[in-house]
Amino acid sequence: MRNMKFKVNEIMDALSKSWSLESSSKWSENNPAKGQCGVTTLVVNDLLGGEICKTKLPDGWHFYNIINGNRYDFTASQFTDDIIYMDLSSDRGEAYEDTNGNQYNHLKQNMLINLNTYH
Repeated sequence: MRNMKFKVNEIMDALSKSWSLESSSKWSENNPAKGQCGVTTLVVNDLLGGEICKTKLPDGWHFYNIINGNRYDFTASQFTDDIIYMDLSSDRGEAYEDTNGNQYNHLKQNMLINLNTYH
């Protein structure tokens, strides 16, 4: 799957269509990215590779992706304050602690369905 090329706007659009209560118990219509950072980071890593990084925020760790040297935080919209990124190295295991198998599988399957409309 990693060799498929997706544009950032395609990933963001597919994520916004894929996030739900099934991918994070913190999801809401008003804040669909809420609580989605770990699961989103894992699915984006599956699709595009790259590195998983984290930043410490008042409520805990926030996960995001570094792909080809560029930072992609697809769930930054859940926060009202600006994020000061630390770009601390993390891994799939640590990001997975922020989610569970059901949430991960749900988001990944929905992402594959929604991305299929682009290719």
